[in-house]
Amino acid sequence: MKNKKSNNPKGEGRHLTAKQLQQEILLLFQKNPKKRLNPKQIGQQLRVANNKDAIMHACHQLAQLSHLVELEDFKYKLRSSTRVGATLGPERKTLVGRIDITRAGAGYVTVEGQGDDVYIPIKNLNTALHGDTVKIRGWLPRGRNRPEGEVLEVVERARDHFMGTIYLHHKYAVVVTDSNNALEILVKPEDVKDAKDEDRVVVRIDSWTTGQYRQPVGKVTMTLGRAGSNDIEMKAILINNGFNLEFPTDVLAESEALPLEIPEAEISLRRDLREITTFTIDPENAKDFDDALSFRYLENGHLEIGVHIADVTHYVKEHSPLDKEALSRSTSVYLVDRVLPMLPERLSNELCSLRPNEDKLTFSAIFTFDKDEKIIDRWFGKTVIHSDRRFTYEEAQQGLETDEGDFAKELKILNKIAHKLRKDRFKKGAINFESEEVRFRLDEEGVPIEVFTKERKDAHMLIEDFMLLANREVATYVHRKGEDEGAEIPFVYRVHDEPNPDKVEELARFARQMGVDMNIGTPEDIARSFNRLAKMAEENESLRILGPIAIRTMAKAEYSSDNIGHYGLAFPYYSHFTSPIRRYSDVLAHRILELNLKATFRVGKSHLEEMCKQVSKQERRATDAERESIKYKQVEFMSKHLGEVFSGYISGIVDRGIFVELKGNRCEGMCGFENMDEPFEVDPSRLKIKGVYSKKEYKMGQEIQVRIASTNLQRRQIEMDWLIAGQA
Repeated sequence: MKNKKSNNPKGEGRHLTAKQLQQEILLLFQKNPKKRLNPKQIGQQLRVANNKDAIMHACHQLAQLSHLVELEDFKYKLRSSTRVGATLGPERKTLVGRIDITRAGAGYVTVEGQGDDVYIPIKNLNTALHGDTVKIRGWLPRGRNRPEGEVLEVVERARDHFMGTIYLHHKYAVVVTDSNNALEILVKPEDVKDAKDEDRVVVRIDSWTTGQYRQPVGKVTMTLGRAGSNDIEMKAILINNGFNLEFPTDVLAESEALPLEIPEAEISLRRDLREITTFTIDPENAKDFDDALSFRYLENGHLEIGVHIADVTHYVKEHSPLDKEALSRSTSVYLVDRVLPMLPERLSNELCSLRPNEDKLTFSAIFTFDKDEKIIDRWFGKTVIHSDRRFTYEEAQQGLETDEGDFAKELKILNKIAHKLRKDRFKKGAINFESEEVRFRLDEEGVPIEVFTKERKDAHMLIEDFMLLANREVATYVHRKGEDEGAEIPFVYRVHDEPNPDKVEELARFARQMGVDMNIGTPEDIARSFNRLAKMAEENESLRILGPIAIRTMAKAEYSSDNIGHYGLAFPYYSHFTSPIRRYSDVLAHRILELNLKATFRVGKSHLEEMCKQVSKQERRATDAERESIKYKQVEFMSKHLGEVFSGYISGIVDRGIFVELKGNRCEGMCGFENMDEPFEVDPSRLKIKGVYSKKEYKMGQEIQVRIASTNLQRRQIEMDWLIAGQA
């Protein structure tokens, strides 16, 4: 291909850096001060190679810098106060952001609302580590393409415990941490604990050396032994994502001091529901039963269904060591073979777990349904319950399918109402995010002997629908109470923004290549198209790869005190109330709701928002850890099947090869082009490839045959050989 520059003396089609693009856009508006332009129009006038996303981002940054005004329909205009001829000159200001450390040791700080990341040379890191929140002084010298800066202080450490391998020397030891940006931590001989040379250890950073290139100094807090075992690698995933494996001594002491018996005085303050039919439905291996359902007909023929949630806040008092540790963790982490709980087991598996045949303290949302199955009343408050039965999902499903067994009649009625709640939700624009869950069958050593996908059935969705109902109604109650009183009551909302239009356009192009047309004119059209896509994928397995791509076009749900509604669920008000054993967001919701049932209480909104950010951050970390554990176990499983042939679907296309997702177990690996009989051309859309000699085309979602060539557990990678038709 000819060089574009040689055929383009005017510079048309150039790809500009972010700062150059901002400068060109500003000049364009200065020449046309009365024009209102959107990114597409700007790109056409500038004739640059940067895509619409880059132009939109540059415009947004210029608006942040008060050069442009952001209008409706993604249009911009020149701010009247902007001087004609103004340039993006040298800047030197203090900023706060998150730092990412590269393998080479330098850093890049991402600042919300800023365009380019700020480059931090090694000499200017000032002890900042990967993921830390830092305060920096940044500037853009004239003639430089990237902002540069220095760390003034570390505002918040991402973590202080690290996993690594220890190397013992005569006068000191060094722990080399895991991950691409490996860190070397000095350890004094008296602080190595019982670690032996090349053991895997956990080390806590306590101080730093002095001088220009400061080095962390720490103490070994846990010795795990030699690398390679399942147990150590799962622990490494948790530690490397910032989760402590053990609870502090004072937290454990506080939990152990809590009494098992419920005082009669406490029961007398609550609504006593112990005589009402109540049961739990949970996974087979669950121990933390944090929700239960009750069922009874009232004398007038109406049906009362209670959603009962473990009353964690009765035991976890605000500002206590238990509470501070719960906020720090913010969530339980569910790996393939273990759970790292948010609360000590004394609480999560005993006091707060709604175990059968035991009296338990709960916070309940109770709904009354009329004979047409419409909600005519709702009640929230503290209760005491007694669960009559603990169902696994499989047992409850069997009762639904056979009409036999304990509480089969009640399960049938609950399922009928759940179907109605679900139908109403989708009618109002909710999106079906259902996907097959990857599950593992492990041997006694924790090694996977089977990987399979598990279909969600009515028993799973029944529980989900009633939990969604409780979460929605709690958020609606708090919001409307504030409306009635003329002032907002700050609350913890679970919010979900509308999808990014450009990402949805890209998905629609992708789907069109696979024979699926999507209507993406409005957010409501997008929701309907997503649901249609999900239905089509049920009948055509090759379309299932569109599901994860569709989800990636979505904004990520998060916690916030600013309610924007939940797009995916089509709920204007939504919170998390139903899992306080494993989510701190629900603990906050319980506290605020309780305070507002008999009076009006407004927590400080800025403080609440900070806690929302903490919980959202920890949720993302937990998700990363859970995905890593699944990937590790998938690679471990495939390492037992080297040389075997599997069917799969092309799930991704990059410059060096194709990704293939195997049928049945969802394990994904790569087929590198360098191992194929002919070179391939990658289409610019990255939706298809073509053989240079054979001219054969292969598309995303196409079923192919592959052989497992090699696996790398450390890198979580599976290499495959593509068995193209006619190839041996």
